Amino acid sequence: MPANVQFNQVQIHDRMHAAIESIIGSQQYKVWFRNSSRIEYTDGVVKVGVPNLFISGYIEDHFVDAVHQAAQHVFGQPMKVAFAIDPVLFRNLRKSQLNSQADFIGKQSERGLKEDGGNGAAYQPQTRTLRGRLDDFVVGSNNRLAYSIARNLVEGTMLDTSPVFFYSSCGLGKTHLLQGIANALSKSKPDVRWKYASGEEFTNEFLYALRERKLDAFRHRYRDVDVLLLDDMQFIANKKATQEEFFHTFEAICGSSKQIVLASDSHPKLIGDLTDSLVSRIVAGMVVRIERPDQQTRVEILRQRVAKTSHQVPDAVLEYIASRINANVRELEGCLLKLLAYGSLTKSPITTDLARQALDEHLTQTDKILTVSDIEQSVATYFGITPADLHTSKKSRTIALARNVAMYLARKHTSLSFPEIARLMGNKNHTTVLLACRRITNYLNDQADVTWQTGAGPLTRPLQAIIECQEEHLRVGGKDAALSADAPATEPTVAAPPAVVPKVPSVA
Repeated sequence: MPANVQFNQVQIHDRMHAAIESIIGSQQYKVWFRNSSRIEYTDGVVKVGVPNLFISGYIEDHFVDAVHQAAQHVFGQPMKVAFAIDPVLFRNLRKSQLNSQADFIGKQSERGLKEDGGNGAAYQPQTRTLRGRLDDFVVGSNNRLAYSIARNLVEGTMLDTSPVFFYSSCGLGKTHLLQGIANALSKSKPDVRWKYASGEEFTNEFLYALRERKLDAFRHRYRDVDVLLLDDMQFIANKKATQEEFFHTFEAICGSSKQIVLASDSHPKLIGDLTDSLVSRIVAGMVVRIERPDQQTRVEILRQRVAKTSHQVPDAVLEYIASRINANVRELEGCLLKLLAYGSLTKSPITTDLARQALDEHLTQTDKILTVSDIEQSVATYFGITPADLHTSKKSRTIALARNVAMYLARKHTSLSFPEIARLMGNKNHTTVLLACRRITNYLNDQADVTWQTGAGPLTRPLQAIIECQEEHLRVGGKDAALSADAPATEPTVAAPPAVVPKVPSVA
């Protein structure tokens, strides 16, 4: 330390912080320094301790001159400055983040407790606002069965109280249907007790109830209802304790002849971390797939969306957009809103030429072309891992099996070569893909079973059944002619749920 300066470490810290605050201002200081840095003098260097690399990098990029200026002010001469990760600050930041998350979950759950009558109190109607309305749901050949079931459920014309499971890709109307059922019940049958929640909400409330020992209140909220509507079912798949609690909730509701309606991005047999006992009970009910809307339905969706605005859009423009966007309803509506905003900004009438100009980057043919990314997402969901796990060098049984299946499907159902697949799946060697394909082929020829580890314990299933499940989910199971979004859909009846369930050997 300079001879003319006699400070202890606490004084150095306080004086440096005061100098930095005066240089960069109170607002920036509170965000980046007050609770996120510890400054001390060591071996001739002013050391700035920070909790992580992100904060270190930001301070070095934006405030390093201010730190040098503050050091010169405190020590009376230019000083060397170094940045380092401080373990104490790291632990404090991590603890603060966890506490904030716990407080947030607690507040959300406490609000739920208050709405639903407190710890073990009687049911009270939900007060949350749900946007979906059945009257706004555009019905087409792709979703007529799902809509009919929703209507029958609201009107009380269901043949029984079998569980209902809607599944589809993102943005095709699952959440709209569930919320529509809830709103319709509130309007036409206010005496019917219902509960709507997402898989994440169910999980958070369950964990909070465990922590605060309020399981009775939690179970009252979810079991003492006439209709339970649970969205994003896949969220609970790899959470063993939450899944076990949901299984008992499922049994309690069905055992009381009450109704449960679920929704997910995948068929229940394609959510690999769901226990066999839960899967078998779900598929014993009605499992209904919502397909992508056909051209006529897409036009009607756009027409209904325009009717809610003050704009006039010619049918030719709606036809043009619908012919080019067929991925999902959200993208379809997003393109329309962008076009309307562009027309208002330029004060131009809405025409097909304006649509081409405004939506140039969106209006590309979106017919389903199977990609390695699609395959990775589907396989990862089934095995309860992430697509990123497939790209790592990890060789656990679950990841290795999933990686081999993904490589096999990529080779079988895309035109990519072994080296191309290897590059897309984590820059691996092409022989890795070759060996994976040979391994899966040999298993299939031997009709072998495979075993992997899940959050619910080890699972053993026929590999052929897994491949068929994946191909059905990816819609490449040898019927390419039927893959078009505009292909006529065969509409099964409510009395024949097996027609919408993939033909996979039972694993119950």
